[in-house]
Amino acid sequence: MRIAVIGAGALGGTFATLLSAAGHDVSVTARGAGLAAIRERGIRLEGGFGRAAARPTALERLVETPDLALVCTKAQDAEEAIRDNAAVLDGAAVIVIQNGLDGVDTATRLLPGSDCFGALSIIAANYTEPGLVTVTTAAPTYLGRGTGPADAATRHWQEVLAGAVPCRTIDNFVGAQWTKLVVNMLNALPAITGLSVQSVVAHRGLRRVMTLSMREAVRVGMRRGIRFGAMQALDDVRLRLFSLLPAWAGQVLPLRMRARMGTVPNLGSTLQSVTRGQRTEVDFLNGAVVREAAVAGISAPVNHRLTALVHEVEQRGSFLGPDEVLARFSRSR
Repeated sequence: MRIAVIGAGALGGTFATLLSAAGHDVSVTARGAGLAAIRERGIRLEGGFGRAAARPTALERLVETPDLALVCTKAQDAEEAIRDNAAVLDGAAVIVIQNGLDGVDTATRLLPGSDCFGALSIIAANYTEPGLVTVTTAAPTYLGRGTGPADAATRHWQEVLAGAVPCRTIDNFVGAQWTKLVVNMLNALPAITGLSVQSVVAHRGLRRVMTLSMREAVRVGMRRGIRFGAMQALDDVRLRLFSLLPAWAGQVLPLRMRARMGTVPNLGSTLQSVTRGQRTEVDFLNGAVVREAAVAGISAPVNHRLTALVHEVEQRGSFLGPDEVLARFSRSR
């Protein structure tokens, strides 16, 4: 099958390599050093899925319509990437593998002739260098669309992906996007401090802030009428219960997440963007909680502060120490 992967970073590189190993004809889009490295050496994968290598066709833009396209860019780059490739993408099946809440809607709006799906990947991977990806957590990807049960088309593409990478269909995809958004509250503090996710969770003060941001995200989702989807041992009942817990008790949630990560440092996608000098997707993670809160007529002060601090780190080019981060939250009360 001809499969195009738009965005050959950590996640896109993982999918491209594993799909190539499964026998598919894979092309990828990339830019700059990443494009040059893939053209010269291909993509190398190491870590959780073992060692693998692939030499996909590497392009700045797609030149022919694939059977299936995976959009694996960061959320902030998705619209531009889809527009750049719309002439050949429209009419193909498209799976948006992305954080945030907007990806599938964006693809559907820009590609009216395409059948569009969303995927939530729990794979944690580091873009070690151009053309080299290290998987720190090998985990499933969840495929679906809408708020109802998975349909026949979703099950078909799940079978295609499952031949290369662990993939499951998921009902109530929109609710699952919100569940993943809660999980992605892990990302901001590593980007602010330069610490791994595990190190942030191990720090008592930072863990409390992380817990508050997660609880705030759940409460905003509830005000927006969301029924949270079930994934990674989280579901609507558990998250609603979590929303009622005091901060000291709610910290069990990030602690359990850290336990599932293992010992290999998980840098988080937002920190990886900061270290590469790239714009982060914080506006589509913590910033999405702030926007949804405004629609619901409430505030989200913890996520508002985290969003601002990530942007501060982006602009200044240096991290904040844990004590300074906690002092900023103390002054904002």
